[in-house]
Amino acid sequence: MEIKVLSFAAENPPLSVLVAAKLAGISLPTDNSLSADSPHLLHLSDGLKLHGTFVLLRYIGRIANLYGENAIQAAQIDEWLEYAPVLSQGSAFENALKHLDDYLGSRSFFVDHSFSIADIAIWSGLAGTGQRWESLRKSKKYQNLSRWFNSLLAEYGDALNEVTAAFVGKRGLGKPTATKSKGTQASQESKSVNGDVSEKGKAGSRPTFEVDLPEAEMGKVRLRFAPEPSGFLHIGHSKAALLNQYFAQRYQGQLIVRFDDTNPAKESNEFVDNLLKDIETLGIKYETVTYTSDYFPQLMEMAENLIRQGKAYVDDTPREEMQKERMDGIESKCRNNSVEENLKLWKEMIAGSDRGLQCCVRGKLDMQDPNKSLRDPVYYRCNPMPHHRIGSKYKIYPTYDFACPFVDSIEGITHALRSSEYHDRNAQYYRIQEDMGLRKVHIYEFSRLNMVYTLLSKRKLLWFVQNEKVNGWDDPRFPTVQGIVRRGLKVEALIQFILEQGASKNLNLMEWDKLWTINKKIIDPVCPRHTAIVEERRVLLTLINGPEKPFVRIIPRHKKYEGAGEKATTYTRTIWLESADAESIKVDEEVTLMDWGNAIVKGIEKDQDGNLKLTGVLNLEGSVKTTKLKLTWLPQTDELVRLCLMEFDYLISKKKVEEGEDFLDVLNPCTEKETAALGDSNMRNLKRGDVLQLERKGYYRCDVPYIRSSKPIVLFAIPDGRQQTGFK
Repeated sequence: MEIKVLSFAAENPPLSVLVAAKLAGISLPTDNSLSADSPHLLHLSDGLKLHGTFVLLRYIGRIANLYGENAIQAAQIDEWLEYAPVLSQGSAFENALKHLDDYLGSRSFFVDHSFSIADIAIWSGLAGTGQRWESLRKSKKYQNLSRWFNSLLAEYGDALNEVTAAFVGKRGLGKPTATKSKGTQASQESKSVNGDVSEKGKAGSRPTFEVDLPEAEMGKVRLRFAPEPSGFLHIGHSKAALLNQYFAQRYQGQLIVRFDDTNPAKESNEFVDNLLKDIETLGIKYETVTYTSDYFPQLMEMAENLIRQGKAYVDDTPREEMQKERMDGIESKCRNNSVEENLKLWKEMIAGSDRGLQCCVRGKLDMQDPNKSLRDPVYYRCNPMPHHRIGSKYKIYPTYDFACPFVDSIEGITHALRSSEYHDRNAQYYRIQEDMGLRKVHIYEFSRLNMVYTLLSKRKLLWFVQNEKVNGWDDPRFPTVQGIVRRGLKVEALIQFILEQGASKNLNLMEWDKLWTINKKIIDPVCPRHTAIVEERRVLLTLINGPEKPFVRIIPRHKKYEGAGEKATTYTRTIWLESADAESIKVDEEVTLMDWGNAIVKGIEKDQDGNLKLTGVLNLEGSVKTTKLKLTWLPQTDELVRLCLMEFDYLISKKKVEEGEDFLDVLNPCTEKETAALGDSNMRNLKRGDVLQLERKGYYRCDVPYIRSSKPIVLFAIPDGRQQTGFK
């Protein structure tokens, strides 16, 4: 059933329906000849008609998977659709804006963590008021609402401006009023994003990909995300997981998680547990979890059948010699062994005997094929090590190249998403399925995600763990999901960053700056502010006319976001300044003490060791606009807490390690820096995982909260998108 035409009155276009269709990539011919009091009307190809703005919006929302994941989310979306018309009521407009602004204080979207037709309805309601909302948006009166509105405009600007220019005003809405970040710019310029939104889960952004899965049928697509349990999930794996989820939801199909556990030497239950944890962190919705090891009996039976059919043989050629023969296109001396000889050696392999350990099973494909992956690949190897799930039951294990096409077909997978690094092995995949007599599975390729100054090889990451160069797989210097989340990255930022790249097959070396810029846009509007002073050579300032007795004021932890709560600030006659600030002050200079007021420094003393001591007077009537220095400070009290501020650098010193180059030659000798500091007493209440901003220092994540006065709170510095220069 196709859409024939959308009919409406010229003076009353259904903006939200037009926006939703544009973002969903749905062609929507229009007819604006209806009378002013007629309901909007959607004509379908079979003669059916749908009436009313929100009926049409829900219809498009269902097509584009923008109507929630379950009945609860759909009901929440319905609530906002019912609320949206209040934006067209003049007298209630500003009260509605205040309600929306308060609601968005700690949210990126109106329902759950995902873009939906609720966002489209509210966005269109605001845009439809034209200049009235535009003037308020630029006034910063409703900052949360403006942030949300601008984020959608930044993400889908071309499509939104095209619709609003046609149906609201000739000039559209222009650019976001907020300063455009590098991440936003990249998003707007991205060729793989055109607004056909259908990714769900916890996605902070929902682009479309200008591609289709080959021969995909709506409701019949079945995909798999198949990590090997030999390490933790890293940022590269995240792309594969999220693309699988995107296509599963786009085609209203299924996604399963399968552990490709065919190598007991590398795999463990610890990795299985943590991969499942990371998959949950990413918001991946899957039908079930399976294991390649579930199919070991069938795989052994298939291998034996291929041997009997003369499509596989057992080879005892030493590994290095075999590799050379494959490179040179030389057939193995074992290639023409009889079926009986092959079956005899196969039984030796199954038993794990000394003779069996010398052998492997190879497919008999084509040793002269220009594509070297077809030159008799290995199907089975002996390995006496116990398997993490099934113990010592087996002494032989299938290779990934043999097991994957078999299990994909048996499990009903319709499309196997693989990174383009496997391109040359696609022919092998199809040939093996053909020899097995199994249903063909379509392969869809996407580009591997590569990051600058980053190693994504699990073998290399394992080296750092085993050699104690890091503190485990969740080390904040690691590109694992747990590592970057521990460093302070919000999952929404990671998802948005990955999905912005789409399903492009172009190889990209991505900058971390873009990811951290997206993250800053998420945390800055809501994270609380605190104060810290570097402990080394800190300087005491005595305010001659300061308070005789300390007093306390309750002030917001974020001046523009009420939801961050409040903090108690103590004001005393003597206060601590940072050494670097104190050294920049001149006698009789007026400075601003943040959250207090102005003071004039009257005296500067320096002892023989170069330590400073300052005296001054408060001048609270002074204008903060006239001072050059705005200083953070802490009261001289016993209530201050000890802090350990941790900064991190890349593990390697080269943007990209070339093929054949040893990563050990480009190790960064200094990858973490520790600074002792003092923090305001309110930081005793921080919990592990809390994100905060230290005034004039940057963003931090609490890794170790307050336990006792002798043990410092450990805060990890969160990059903010500005290029890190390293440290000594």
